Amino acid sequence: MSNPHFFKRAISILLVSTLAHSAVAAPESDRWAIWDARSTNDALTFDHSIWQQWLDDYLVEGADGVNRVRYGAVGEKGKAALAEYLKAAAAVDPRAFSADVQMAYWVNLYNALTVSVVLDNPGKRSILKMGGGWLPTGPWDDEVITIAGVALTLNDIEHRILRPIWQDHRIHFVVNCASFSCPNLSSVALTEDNLEAQLASAELSYINDLRGVSRMNGRLELSSIFEWYREDFADSETELLAYLASHHSELSQWLDDEPKLAERLRYDYDWSLNSAP
Repeated sequence: MSNPHFFKRAISILLVSTLAHSAVAAPESDRWAIWDARSTNDALTFDHSIWQQWLDDYLVEGADGVNRVRYGAVGEKGKAALAEYLKAAAAVDPRAFSADVQMAYWVNLYNALTVSVVLDNPGKRSILKMGGGWLPTGPWDDEVITIAGVALTLNDIEHRILRPIWQDHRIHFVVNCASFSCPNLSSVALTEDNLEAQLASAELSYINDLRGVSRMNGRLELSSIFEWYREDFADSETELLAYLASHHSELSQWLDDEPKLAERLRYDYDWSLNSAP
């Protein structure tokens, strides 16, 4: 006799898989004009020291090059510190800052909010299982903070503010989605002073990491980031490979040795939580 519970579970798993795939499809870069304003006053800044201390306390730089977060070690003190940082961020209007101060503000805010979401969902093994709704596929469309009287989602910050206003492909290497295959959550809080160095370092680090570019079984495996957001990196797959080769220590040689690698591309992404013991 067939087991109705088995079929119900199978259908549920299939539905989760389908929705998860659609959830990670790249949202359009859609400029939200109300956030265009910026100041020319370089003296006005925002203090990220609370966030930096939080990173010092709970971020672990792995020997494998992967930064992980000790979510399980974050007690009431750590949660209070993170809440204090987010409260301070919500108390200002970032449009009063210069462009570099704003960019650092938005990136750090995005990352701190993502950490906060994970802490609010203990026991979940992937961010895809977090978020509102009866069948969560990620928290990116949930309103998570109010800035200057405007309720914002994580997707708003990344795809309606950071990507379209700054138009810098390296943003993808500094915003973190709490997943193994994501570019590292930096151990250093971004500031206007270290912004360019952090963007450049994050770009080189991820492209030269196995999560970004790897060669395996006669195939070239790339992070799905380069598929979802290819328009931010290049106009075609050929141009994408040229871009990656210009930043990767071995890719040019791989393609010279085995030209057919360019035709054997595979994109992959591991959504396992970037959790440290």
